[in-house]
Amino acid sequence: MSAEKARSDGSADGHAPMSLRERKKQLTYEAVSDAAIALFLQRGFDKVSVAEVAAAADISKPTLFRYFPAKEDLALHRFADHEDEAARVVTARPSGTTPLAALRAHFLDGLERRDPITGLCDAPEVLAYHALLYGTPALVGRLHAYLRRSEDALARALGGSLPDRLAAGQITAVQRLLASENWHRINGGATADELYAEAVEAAERGFAQLRSGLEGPL
Repeated sequence: MSAEKARSDGSADGHAPMSLRERKKQLTYEAVSDAAIALFLQRGFDKVSVAEVAAAADISKPTLFRYFPAKEDLALHRFADHEDEAARVVTARPSGTTPLAALRAHFLDGLERRDPITGLCDAPEVLAYHALLYGTPALVGRLHAYLRRSEDALARALGGSLPDRLAAGQITAVQRLLASENWHRINGGATADELYAEAVEAAERGFAQLRSGLEGPL
């Protein structure tokens, strides 16, 4: 979503500043992905070829595949920056703050900012993108791979043990379900402002259940 572009210089959210070469590469990723998504929204994912995306982005097809190994990745690049977001939150949390408390605060902040990753965003372009994503089986299937990598990154940040992996799975599932519920209600016609208080209440309940179910320093 828009959060990736806000961090395209790598200077925020725990990233070290990017080199000029890295920044140019990131801008290329974004430009190609944006061109692809524009075509997908206009004509449908299955009706647009990779060759057409390459032509729209003014690059060759082999070059495109160096950036995006699969057609689905062109649409899901907007999720790429979020793959290790939970892990970064845990790693960068203040001293004395538990991982779960840090993740709760981060999710609540996302709701307040109407971050699309929380599902609580009614911007027309975000709604159109979500409709494309969840209405295309190939993209939904590919999204699961992104979610697995996010869960694995969080597990490593928590310590990497079996209990840590179990905790990461539960945390990831709660955040995914909260975001999905927000998106479905907005897709049904509610506004983000109307749902904000209920979304916060649901998030508090979800994280409270995690606190009661997870043992140890989490």
